[in-house]
Amino acid sequence: MKGPQVAGLLLAAGQGSRLGTPKALVEYEGERLVERGVRLLEEGGCHPVVVVLGAATVQVRGAVAVRNPDWASGMGSSLRVGLAALPPAAEAVVIALVDQPLIRPAAVRELIASGARLAVATYGGRRRNPVLVSRRDFAEVAELAVGDVGARAFMRARPDLVTEVPCDGLGDPADIDTPADLALLDPEGGARPPDPSAVFRSPGRG
Repeated sequence: MKGPQVAGLLLAAGQGSRLGTPKALVEYEGERLVERGVRLLEEGGCHPVVVVLGAATVQVRGAVAVRNPDWASGMGSSLRVGLAALPPAAEAVVIALVDQPLIRPAAVRELIASGARLAVATYGGRRRNPVLVSRRDFAEVAELAVGDVGARAFMRARPDLVTEVPCDGLGDPADIDTPADLALLDPEGGARPPDPSAVFRSPGRG
């Protein structure tokens, strides 16, 4: 029996103000973080994968790229844009962030296998990312996604729906927010921000 179609949604619109460059364009292990995020969702079993861009414009193979013109207002607007771009056939979506490159596809597969209406990956008992949301909740998730708050507002509003999926050993949810974080990610210097001349920045705040 064929399972439900689960799409992937990668939020990659931010400017990376503390990092000094859009995180989507940072390179790690020979690929940009946006490419790594797409691969995470694809190999985890998501199809199609939608990427929300904003502060930087970049070609992403294997994904549908949409632009959030209001990216500077925070993650919430990017989540709303991404949910609106999902095809009608998608019965659920796994949402991932571009700045967590050490999460592995197995974590995405665990969320999908849970069969839950609303599932969140946990590491050491703490809720992090990715998050799976059923289509029946897209409208309410979008309504509550304001400012720099994403799907967590909906999880707080509907704790009865949340299924925690332990993902210990399936990657590390560490965020890449600052140059120090980038140095910790790869002490040998393989992870690096892009050449500033190659970055296209859209006007806006942040």
